[in-house]
Amino acid sequence: MKIYGDLKSGNCLKVKWVCDKLSRRYTWIDVDTMKSESRTPEFLKLNGAGQVPVLELDDGRTLAQSNAIIRYLARGTDLIPAEAFLSAKMDEWLFWEQYSHEPYIAVCRFQMVYLGKSLGDLDPEKVKRGYAALALMEHQLQKTKFLVEDVFSLADVALLAYTRAAHEGGFHLDGYDAVRRWIGESEKRLGL
Repeated sequence: MKIYGDLKSGNCLKVKWVCDKLSRRYTWIDVDTMKSESRTPEFLKLNGAGQVPVLELDDGRTLAQSNAIIRYLARGTDLIPAEAFLSAKMDEWLFWEQYSHEPYIAVCRFQMVYLGKSLGDLDPEKVKRGYAALALMEHQLQKTKFLVEDVFSLADVALLAYTRAAHEGGFHLDGYDAVRRWIGESEKRLGL
């Protein structure tokens, strides 16, 4: 299979990390989104939305959206809890990540890393909501080792991608001791 992605993107790294953790064989194809490589006619045939990552299976079928891809790749493994409620809790975090974490933490990082904006140029509401996301994670991780109780799951992989790079978007993790502990634990589980 092939993975089309950008190694600076947390959403793309999620897919790479799951493949590596599960020893899945793949070919990585770099796509530089800043050079509009995801907007070429060839790429748009893979994903009409023009976004990375994209998984292309050996039979030519493609799948987009990082969390859909990692759920597909990890089916039947211990990265998805077997117990139905815990699996649903994992999904809860995956949906929350895309709606309440990524739009703030990752967007601020994108603006600073890719667009060269300064911390002072960031939208204060995005910064406020990014810290609210970190606070919710801190609250959960003060109670449990990982996001879904003490089970390392796709929820941890998904949230790790941008949380570990939050400082690149101007977010400081001082005072988020449980989040910092969890980052270290999650990185160990992934061999990072």
